[in-house]
Amino acid sequence: MIRKKVQARASRHGETAAHYLVAGVPRARPEQTAGEVLAALSGRHYDCVDCLCLIDDEDRLVGVVPFARLLATPSERRLQDEIRPQVPRVLPDVDQERVASVALHHGLSAVPVVDRSARLLGVVPSGALMHILRREHVEDIHRLSGIGRETHRAREAIESPPLCRARHRLPWLLLGLVGSMLATLVVAGFEDALASNIAVAFFIPGLVYLADAIGTQSEAVAVRGLSLSHAGLGQLIGGEMRTGLLMGLTLAAIALPVAWLAFGSWPLAVAVALALVCAGAVATSIGLLLPWLLGQLGTDPAYGSGPLATMVQDLLTLLIYFGAVQAIVV
Repeated sequence: MIRKKVQARASRHGETAAHYLVAGVPRARPEQTAGEVLAALSGRHYDCVDCLCLIDDEDRLVGVVPFARLLATPSERRLQDEIRPQVPRVLPDVDQERVASVALHHGLSAVPVVDRSARLLGVVPSGALMHILRREHVEDIHRLSGIGRETHRAREAIESPPLCRARHRLPWLLLGLVGSMLATLVVAGFEDALASNIAVAFFIPGLVYLADAIGTQSEAVAVRGLSLSHAGLGQLIGGEMRTGLLMGLTLAAIALPVAWLAFGSWPLAVAVALALVCAGAVATSIGLLLPWLLGQLGTDPAYGSGPLATMVQDLLTLLIYFGAVQAIVV
Protein backbone atom coordinates (compact mmCIF):
# COMPACT_ATOMS: atom_id res chain seq x y z
CA MET A 1 0.00 0.00 0.00
CA ILE A 2 2.78 2.45 0.92
CA ARG A 3 4.67 1.65 -2.27
CA LYS A 4 1.53 2.31 -4.34
CA LYS A 5 1.05 5.65 -2.65
CA VAL A 6 4.63 6.67 -3.36
CA GLN A 7 4.35 5.60 -7.00
CA ALA A 8 1.03 7.42 -7.41
CA ARG A 9 2.56 10.57 -5.95
CA ALA A 10 5.54 10.23 -8.28
CA SER A 11 3.29 9.76 -11.31
CA ARG A 12 1.36 12.93 -10.58
CA HIS A 13 4.56 14.95 -10.67
CA GLY A 14 6.17 13.18 -13.63
CA GLU A 15 8.95 11.88 -11.39
CA THR A 16 9.14 8.34 -12.77
CA ALA A 17 11.53 6.38 -14.95
CA ALA A 18 9.05 6.74 -17.83
CA HIS A 19 9.41 10.53 -17.69
CA TYR A 20 13.13 10.29 -18.54
CA LEU A 21 12.99 7.22 -20.78
CA VAL A 22 14.62 7.32 -24.23
CA ALA A 23 13.80 4.45 -26.58
CA GLY A 24 16.47 5.03 -29.22
CA VAL A 25 19.27 2.89 -27.80
CA PRO A 26 21.64 0.41 -29.50
CA ARG A 27 20.37 -3.18 -29.37
CA ALA A 28 21.91 -6.46 -30.37
CA ARG A 29 21.66 -10.24 -29.92
CA PRO A 30 23.98 -12.09 -27.54
CA GLU A 31 25.10 -14.47 -30.30
CA GLN A 32 26.39 -11.63 -32.51
CA THR A 33 30.10 -10.82 -32.62
CA ALA A 34 31.57 -7.48 -31.63
CA GLY A 35 32.61 -6.82 -35.22
CA GLU A 36 29.11 -7.47 -36.56
CA VAL A 37 27.54 -5.15 -34.02
CA LEU A 38 30.01 -2.30 -34.59
CA ALA A 39 29.46 -2.55 -38.33
CA ALA A 40 25.68 -2.47 -37.85
CA LEU A 41 25.84 0.53 -35.52
CA SER A 42 28.07 2.60 -37.78
CA GLY A 43 26.36 5.62 -39.30
CA ARG A 44 23.19 5.32 -37.22
CA HIS A 45 21.85 7.87 -34.73
CA TYR A 46 20.77 6.97 -31.20
CA ASP A 47 19.30 8.94 -28.32
CA CYS A 48 21.72 7.32 -25.88
CA VAL A 49 24.94 5.39 -26.46
CA ASP A 50 25.97 4.83 -22.83
CA CYS A 51 25.63 1.07 -23.28
CA LEU A 52 24.64 -1.66 -25.70
CA CYS A 53 21.47 -3.53 -24.68
CA LEU A 54 21.32 -7.21 -25.50
CA ILE A 55 17.87 -8.67 -26.11
CA ASP A 56 16.43 -12.04 -27.09
CA ASP A 57 14.00 -12.85 -29.89
CA GLU A 58 11.07 -11.46 -27.88
CA ASP A 59 12.83 -8.19 -27.04
CA ARG A 60 13.41 -9.24 -23.43
CA LEU A 61 16.49 -7.68 -21.84
CA VAL A 62 19.27 -10.24 -21.45
CA GLY A 63 22.08 -7.95 -20.32
CA VAL A 64 24.18 -4.94 -21.26
CA VAL A 65 27.68 -4.34 -22.53
CA PRO A 66 29.33 -0.98 -21.79
CA PHE A 67 30.54 0.65 -24.98
CA ALA A 68 34.09 0.93 -23.63
CA ARG A 69 34.15 -2.88 -23.28
CA LEU A 70 32.54 -3.34 -26.71
CA LEU A 71 35.26 -1.27 -28.40
CA ALA A 72 37.97 -3.25 -26.61
CA THR A 73 36.45 -6.63 -27.53
CA PRO A 74 38.09 -8.58 -30.38
CA SER A 75 35.88 -8.40 -33.47
CA GLU A 76 35.41 -12.18 -33.69
CA ARG A 77 34.33 -12.54 -30.04
CA ARG A 78 30.61 -13.08 -29.35
CA LEU A 79 28.84 -10.59 -27.12
CA GLN A 80 27.45 -13.31 -24.86
CA ASP A 81 31.01 -13.72 -23.56
CA GLU A 82 31.20 -10.01 -22.64
CA ILE A 83 27.71 -9.61 -21.28
CA ARG A 84 27.00 -8.11 -17.91
CA PRO A 85 24.36 -10.57 -16.66
CA GLN A 86 21.69 -9.77 -14.11
CA VAL A 87 21.96 -6.11 -14.96
CA PRO A 88 19.65 -4.02 -12.76
CA ARG A 89 16.55 -2.77 -14.49
CA VAL A 90 13.51 -0.74 -13.42
CA LEU A 91 9.86 -0.56 -14.37
CA PRO A 92 8.54 2.63 -16.00
CA ASP A 93 6.50 3.65 -12.93
CA VAL A 94 9.47 3.50 -10.53
CA ASP A 95 10.21 6.78 -8.72
CA GLN A 96 13.07 8.81 -10.19
CA GLU A 97 14.98 8.77 -6.91
CA ARG A 98 15.01 4.98 -6.96
CA VAL A 99 16.36 5.06 -10.53
CA ALA A 100 19.27 7.26 -9.45
CA SER A 101 19.89 4.98 -6.47
CA VAL A 102 20.10 1.91 -8.73
CA ALA A 103 22.57 3.70 -11.02
CA LEU A 104 24.83 4.76 -8.16
CA HIS A 105 24.72 1.44 -6.33
CA HIS A 106 25.56 -0.63 -9.42
CA GLY A 107 27.88 1.84 -11.15
CA LEU A 108 25.67 2.29 -14.22
CA SER A 109 25.85 5.21 -16.62
CA ALA A 110 22.36 4.35 -17.91
CA VAL A 111 19.54 2.37 -16.31
CA PRO A 112 17.51 -0.01 -18.51
CA VAL A 113 13.72 0.30 -18.31
CA VAL A 114 11.58 -2.79 -19.00
CA ASP A 115 7.88 -3.60 -18.88
CA ARG A 116 6.43 -6.26 -16.60
CA SER A 117 7.29 -8.94 -19.16
CA ALA A 118 10.97 -7.85 -19.08
CA ARG A 119 10.78 -6.44 -22.62
CA LEU A 120 13.17 -3.56 -23.14
CA LEU A 121 11.52 -0.14 -23.44
CA GLY A 122 14.68 1.96 -23.38
CA VAL A 123 17.04 3.47 -20.83
CA VAL A 124 17.28 6.43 -18.49
CA PRO A 125 20.46 8.09 -19.84
CA SER A 126 23.33 9.60 -17.89
CA GLY A 127 22.21 13.18 -18.53
CA ALA A 128 18.81 12.43 -17.02
CA LEU A 129 20.43 10.76 -14.01
CA MET A 130 22.44 13.93 -13.38
CA HIS A 131 19.28 15.99 -13.64
CA ILE A 132 17.48 13.70 -11.18
CA LEU A 133 20.30 13.90 -8.63
CA ARG A 134 20.46 17.68 -8.94
CA ARG A 135 16.70 18.06 -8.56
CA GLU A 136 16.55 15.74 -5.55
CA HIS A 137 19.47 17.58 -3.99
CA VAL A 138 17.77 20.98 -4.38
CA GLU A 139 14.49 19.66 -2.97
CA ASP A 140 16.29 18.19 0.04
CA ILE A 141 18.00 21.51 0.73
CA HIS A 142 14.60 23.22 0.67
CA ARG A 143 13.04 20.68 2.98
CA LEU A 144 15.99 20.70 5.37
CA SER A 145 15.22 24.41 5.70
CA GLY A 146 11.52 23.80 6.27
CA ILE A 147 10.50 25.04 2.82
CA GLY A 148 7.74 23.35 0.84
CA ARG A 149 8.05 21.28 -2.31
CA GLU A 150 10.29 22.70 -4.99
CA THR A 151 8.45 24.52 -7.74
CA HIS A 152 9.63 26.69 -10.61
CA ARG A 153 9.26 29.82 -8.49
CA ALA A 154 10.85 28.15 -5.47
CA ARG A 155 13.96 27.57 -7.54
CA GLU A 156 14.13 31.30 -8.07
CA ALA A 157 13.41 31.93 -4.39
CA ILE A 158 15.64 34.96 -4.17
CA GLU A 159 13.56 36.69 -6.87
CA SER A 160 10.11 35.48 -5.80
CA PRO A 161 7.59 37.85 -4.19
CA PRO A 162 7.76 37.94 -0.36
CA LEU A 163 4.30 36.38 -0.09
CA CYS A 164 5.43 33.37 -2.13
CA ARG A 165 8.55 32.93 0.00
CA ALA A 166 6.55 33.14 3.20
CA ARG A 167 4.03 30.58 1.95
CA HIS A 168 6.80 28.05 1.38
CA ARG A 169 8.51 28.61 4.72
CA LEU A 170 5.82 29.30 7.29
CA PRO A 171 4.01 25.94 7.72
CA TRP A 172 6.89 24.12 9.38
CA LEU A 173 7.94 27.23 11.28
CA LEU A 174 4.47 27.36 12.83
CA LEU A 175 5.08 23.82 14.04
CA GLY A 176 8.41 25.05 15.41
CA LEU A 177 6.55 27.77 17.30
CA VAL A 178 4.42 25.12 18.96
CA GLY A 179 7.60 23.28 19.86
CA SER A 180 9.13 26.38 21.44
CA MET A 181 6.02 26.79 23.58
CA LEU A 182 6.32 23.20 24.74
CA ALA A 183 10.01 23.76 25.51
CA THR A 184 9.05 26.76 27.62
CA LEU A 185 6.60 24.60 29.56
CA VAL A 186 9.33 22.01 30.15
CA VAL A 187 11.70 24.63 31.56
CA ALA A 188 8.93 26.10 33.71
CA GLY A 189 8.22 22.64 35.10
CA PHE A 190 11.71 22.57 36.61
CA GLU A 191 11.42 25.95 38.29
CA ASP A 192 12.54 24.55 41.64
CA ALA A 193 15.76 23.18 40.16
CA LEU A 194 16.51 26.54 38.56
CA ALA A 195 15.72 28.40 41.79
CA SER A 196 18.06 26.19 43.82
CA ASN A 197 21.00 26.74 41.45
CA ILE A 198 20.75 29.49 38.85
CA ALA A 199 23.86 28.13 37.10
CA VAL A 200 21.71 25.26 35.82
CA ALA A 201 20.11 27.68 33.34
CA PHE A 202 23.44 28.79 31.89
CA PHE A 203 24.00 25.49 30.10
CA ILE A 204 20.60 25.21 28.41
CA PRO A 205 21.46 27.17 25.22
CA GLY A 206 24.71 25.28 24.68
CA LEU A 207 23.15 21.85 25.22
CA VAL A 208 20.22 22.56 22.93
CA TYR A 209 22.52 23.94 20.22
CA LEU A 210 24.87 20.95 20.32
CA ALA A 211 21.99 18.47 20.21
CA ASP A 212 20.51 20.34 17.22
CA ALA A 213 23.88 20.39 15.45
CA ILE A 214 24.40 16.64 15.98
CA GLY A 215 20.86 15.90 14.85
CA THR A 216 21.16 18.10 11.77
CA GLN A 217 24.24 16.18 10.68
CA SER A 218 22.36 12.89 11.03
CA GLU A 219 19.34 14.30 9.17
CA ALA A 220 21.47 15.45 6.26
CA VAL A 221 23.02 11.99 6.01
CA ALA A 222 19.72 10.15 6.51
CA VAL A 223 17.62 12.12 4.01
CA ARG A 224 19.71 10.95 1.08
CA GLY A 225 21.30 7.88 2.62
CA LEU A 226 17.98 6.17 3.33
CA SER A 227 17.18 6.09 -0.37
CA LEU A 228 20.66 4.99 -1.42
CA SER A 229 21.66 2.57 1.33
CA HIS A 230 20.76 -1.11 1.18
CA ALA A 231 21.54 -1.76 4.87
CA GLY A 232 18.81 -2.68 7.36
CA LEU A 233 17.19 -0.11 9.63
CA GLY A 234 18.56 -1.74 12.79
CA GLN A 235 22.10 -1.59 11.46
CA LEU A 236 21.72 2.07 10.46
CA ILE A 237 20.23 3.14 13.79
CA GLY A 238 22.84 1.16 15.73
CA GLY A 239 25.63 2.85 13.80
CA GLU A 240 24.16 6.33 14.29
CA MET A 241 23.57 5.73 17.99
CA ARG A 242 27.17 4.60 18.51
CA THR A 243 28.34 7.62 16.53
CA GLY A 244 26.23 9.91 18.73
CA LEU A 245 27.59 8.31 21.90
CA LEU A 246 31.16 8.73 20.67
CA MET A 247 30.60 12.41 19.85
CA GLY A 248 28.73 12.95 23.11
CA LEU A 249 31.54 11.35 25.14
CA THR A 250 34.10 13.56 23.40
CA LEU A 251 32.11 16.72 24.05
CA ALA A 252 31.41 15.64 27.64
CA ALA A 253 35.12 15.03 28.31
CA ILE A 254 35.81 18.63 27.24
CA ALA A 255 32.79 20.19 29.00
CA LEU A 256 33.24 18.39 32.34
CA PRO A 257 36.43 20.14 33.55
CA VAL A 258 35.37 23.47 32.02
CA ALA A 259 32.01 23.46 33.83
CA TRP A 260 33.68 22.46 37.10
CA LEU A 261 36.36 25.17 36.86
CA ALA A 262 33.79 27.81 35.88
CA PHE A 263 31.22 27.11 38.59
CA GLY A 264 33.07 24.98 41.14
CA SER A 265 30.35 22.32 41.24
CA TRP A 266 31.17 18.73 40.41
CA PRO A 267 27.52 17.59 40.51
CA LEU A 268 26.53 20.25 37.98
CA ALA A 269 29.51 19.46 35.75
CA VAL A 270 28.63 15.74 35.82
CA ALA A 271 24.98 16.50 35.00
CA VAL A 272 26.05 18.58 31.99
CA ALA A 273 28.43 15.87 30.80
CA LEU A 274 25.82 13.15 31.22
CA ALA A 275 23.26 15.21 29.31
CA LEU A 276 25.72 15.66 26.44
CA VAL A 277 26.35 11.92 26.16
CA CYS A 278 22.66 11.01 26.23
CA ALA A 279 21.54 13.89 24.00
CA GLY A 280 24.17 12.96 21.40
CA ALA A 281 22.85 9.39 21.13
CA VAL A 282 19.22 10.54 21.08
CA ALA A 283 19.81 13.29 18.49
CA THR A 284 21.50 10.97 15.99
CA SER A 285 18.78 8.35 16.46
CA ILE A 286 15.97 10.88 15.98
CA GLY A 287 17.78 12.37 12.98
CA LEU A 288 17.67 8.96 11.30
CA LEU A 289 14.48 7.42 12.67
CA LEU A 290 12.12 10.32 11.96
CA PRO A 291 12.92 10.58 8.21
CA TRP A 292 12.66 6.77 7.96
CA LEU A 293 9.28 6.76 9.69
CA LEU A 294 7.88 9.46 7.40
CA GLY A 295 9.26 7.57 4.41
CA GLN A 296 7.37 4.46 5.50
CA LEU A 297 4.19 6.56 5.69
CA GLY A 298 4.62 7.60 2.06
CA THR A 299 6.05 11.06 2.80
CA ASP A 300 9.40 12.25 1.47
CA PRO A 301 12.03 11.58 4.20
CA ALA A 302 13.31 15.13 3.86
CA TYR A 303 10.14 16.36 5.55
CA GLY A 304 11.35 14.67 8.75
CA SER A 305 14.16 17.17 9.08
CA GLY A 306 14.32 20.88 9.70
CA PRO A 307 11.89 22.38 12.23
CA LEU A 308 10.07 19.11 13.00
CA ALA A 309 13.17 17.14 14.03
CA THR A 310 14.60 20.21 15.77
CA MET A 311 11.48 20.50 17.90
CA VAL A 312 11.66 16.86 18.98
CA GLN A 313 15.39 17.04 19.71
CA ASP A 314 15.03 20.25 21.75
CA LEU A 315 12.29 18.79 23.94
CA LEU A 316 14.17 15.53 24.55
CA THR A 317 17.43 17.38 25.29
CA LEU A 318 15.72 19.57 27.89
CA LEU A 319 14.08 16.57 29.53
CA ILE A 320 17.38 14.68 29.62
CA TYR A 321 19.27 17.63 31.09
CA PHE A 322 16.74 18.48 33.76
CA GLY A 323 16.37 14.81 34.61
CA ALA A 324 20.13 14.62 35.21
CA VAL A 325 20.01 17.83 37.27
CA GLN A 326 17.19 16.49 39.42
CA ALA A 327 19.04 13.21 40.00
CA ILE A 328 22.52 14.64 40.66
CA VAL A 329 22.41 18.34 41.56
CA VAL A 330 19.16 19.01 43.43
